[in-house]
Amino acid sequence: MATTSRVLYLFGSAAPPVFDIANVIEDAQARGWDVCLGLTPTAARWLDSQHASLERLTGHPVRSEYKTPGQPDVWPKADVIAVAPATFNTINTWALGLTHDFVVGVIAEGIGKGIPMVTMPCVNAAYVQHRQFERSVSELREMGVRVLYGDGAFLPNQPGQGKPTEYPWHLVLDAAGDALRER
Repeated sequence: MATTSRVLYLFGSAAPPVFDIANVIEDAQARGWDVCLGLTPTAARWLDSQHASLERLTGHPVRSEYKTPGQPDVWPKADVIAVAPATFNTINTWALGLTHDFVVGVIAEGIGKGIPMVTMPCVNAAYVQHRQFERSVSELREMGVRVLYGDGAFLPNQPGQGKPTEYPWHLVLDAAGDALRER
């Protein structure tokens, strides 16, 4: 892995596209990013057998829990944070500021720190019928988060008809690069 000063925190939630995270990390590294991988607790459990290989790939520990107070931070400072796939739960808890887990805590605080952020949901059409989802997307956008949702970005499928291999990861990495340039 090449040493670089461009640090991308890549945070994944428990949606099927997260199983392709190693390929996404490789793509991000090819674009010049030093990638630090964070996972929600369920996503961490889903990828438990891959943690060692993901740590070798990134050169950093995979994190899914808060560090103990006084414990040194093991990651470099983020230049950009990308949250994808972002589930219904992640989008809503982030917008509401409910920081019960590491990923949502970091991204909620990142807004206040002015770290450029991009997110792309991975939700089905039934979830988006819940009124809170649109409120949360609007709230995140108003706080300066680039939300890749709608035409030209992620569009929900009907329940049970998702196509995780067609999740447009390249849009997330493109937007992360744009966010850094616009900083």
